[in-house]
Amino acid sequence: MINNWLFGYFIILSCSRKKVISVDKIINIAVVAHVDAGKSTLVDGLLRQSGVFRENEELIDCVMDSGDLEKERGITITAKNCAVKYKDYKINIVDTPGHADFSSEIERIIKTVDTVILLVDSAEGPMPQTRFVLKEALKNNLKPILFINKIDKKDARSLEVVDMTFNLFMDLGATDEQLDFKILYGSAKSGYAKYNLEDESSDLTPLFETIINNVEPFKGSEKDNLQMQISQLAYDDYIGRLGIGRVNKGAISAGQNVSLIDNSGKVSNFRISKLFINEGIKKIEVTTAYYGDIVTVAGCNTVSIGDTICESGVIDPLPPIIIDEPTLSMNFLVNDSPFAGKSGKFLTSRHLKERLERELETNVGLKVEKIPDQEGYKVSGRGELHLSILLENMRREGYELSVSKPEVITKEIDGVKCEPFENVIINVPNEYSGTVINSLNERKGTLQSVENGDVGYTKIVYLVPTRGLIGYRGSFITETKGEGIMVRSFDSYKPYVGEISGRKNGVLVSMENGTTFGYSLFNLTNRGTMIVDPSTEVYVGMIVGICNKEGDLNVNPCKNKDLTNTRSAHADEAITLNKAKKFTLEEALEFISDDEYIEITPDEIRLRKKYLDPKERFRRNAHNNWAFFYWIKQYNMIK
Repeated sequence: MINNWLFGYFIILSCSRKKVISVDKIINIAVVAHVDAGKSTLVDGLLRQSGVFRENEELIDCVMDSGDLEKERGITITAKNCAVKYKDYKINIVDTPGHADFSSEIERIIKTVDTVILLVDSAEGPMPQTRFVLKEALKNNLKPILFINKIDKKDARSLEVVDMTFNLFMDLGATDEQLDFKILYGSAKSGYAKYNLEDESSDLTPLFETIINNVEPFKGSEKDNLQMQISQLAYDDYIGRLGIGRVNKGAISAGQNVSLIDNSGKVSNFRISKLFINEGIKKIEVTTAYYGDIVTVAGCNTVSIGDTICESGVIDPLPPIIIDEPTLSMNFLVNDSPFAGKSGKFLTSRHLKERLERELETNVGLKVEKIPDQEGYKVSGRGELHLSILLENMRREGYELSVSKPEVITKEIDGVKCEPFENVIINVPNEYSGTVINSLNERKGTLQSVENGDVGYTKIVYLVPTRGLIGYRGSFITETKGEGIMVRSFDSYKPYVGEISGRKNGVLVSMENGTTFGYSLFNLTNRGTMIVDPSTEVYVGMIVGICNKEGDLNVNPCKNKDLTNTRSAHADEAITLNKAKKFTLEEALEFISDDEYIEITPDEIRLRKKYLDPKERFRRNAHNNWAFFYWIKQYNMIK
């Protein structure tokens, strides 16, 4: 009996101690950079060298990447939180996305940290997203730490890149104090950092020391009234929506009754059911957390980005966080093709509605609207990647659906119709620069600058409407023979530039249901490029190839060679088919026209016409052509 009592007392004592953290030694940092600069790799190094993992523990690269998509693509899609201990400091680290489609998340994250580690590639130098993340850090009065990464590259130009970054600080209006930023050189992959290029180093100790020596721990008092702003959302199947943010004042406890002030100023009350902090890559449930720490709270299913949690009855909200409006939309429709239901588990509009509502729990940059008189939803997001990642996740979960061509979202500014523009930086071999400039001019782009890049390369900077860039990536790869590099980032809304020519080639559309034969595909190769292989099931209205000319062509890919009793000298000649062109989801979204859909299933990605019946397509095209010529006639009569 006594032993059981002692054991229970020991358990209670150990549970109460697990929340104890030195409240005056917490530093929050964010690792920010352009895509592929090495953010996740650097976080890996910080975790490994701070003793988070056991010596016998199997380690993987980019441990913070969660989900198959992040691991496959090597990009960070959503911000991740972790924490390390160094000496008597707790350092909360936020690994941020690098792609421009997720820039709104970076804006929110930077409000919760004390400094940022700005990674810049030693060869590429500052890129468009580097400019954006640095601008946000400077706007929030942070003093960044510059980390020149990948100094072991053959084409590294570290000192030149430092000068380029300093000029970027100047262009963005950095203060004198911010211009006095600390500089480190190193390789995140090899796990070392150093103060000077000529120094010897084998670990990241210089980076840890720079953080604790130049960043002041968060100050406050646990006696202050609680104040905490939500900057991220998460979702748990058992405890519901979770709010993540930094405790700005006081302390927060599980079981505490608090007030929630949303972005509109509306006040509600709830009880904190669970409270978590970060230790390593895990979330640890605690009873109390203190000012400066990044915590996760549960208990309110209506909590959203920008909401402020305060002491019950003490209304002290922080300025609301404005979430960027979407710039691109597409229709998510119920799959009505003849192959519907063959491989998917979730097919109906109810399934789509439930899945999109679940996505809205955490993906606040998304907007979903019901399409009137149609079984589907208009889904708006920050860009093609933002929406294609949602579609790919749904496909892997067993959903079947059809999606339309992406469309930009226009808005009126001071009575003028405006559309989103993107800043485009292109590096191409010199011999292809003229072709690229001509293509972007056709897409209503505005040339900003042309300068010599690396040896044999030209650097071109353009401002192009987002509409003009939809579908351009495939053409760009063809024009530059795969040797060009194009980087895009959202710039601003500017006046609408009128019609932009779209895809020049038509498509080959199946006019029969059945299975494709190599014989018929071989005979169609003179008409275009095939996108299906032999022995593929097709249906009327399904796209089977890309036509060599303008205009669509109805073809029969299911015709086999007729068998006869007549001997022929060429009867046994073997046919050789070129490899069919296969589209990824992003490539398909860029390729399709307004009258086409992508049929997405767990097993296949198919292209199809919006109207499958050839006669229906002809009638609608004839109607559109008649309306167009009638309008021209009326216009000429008025003139």
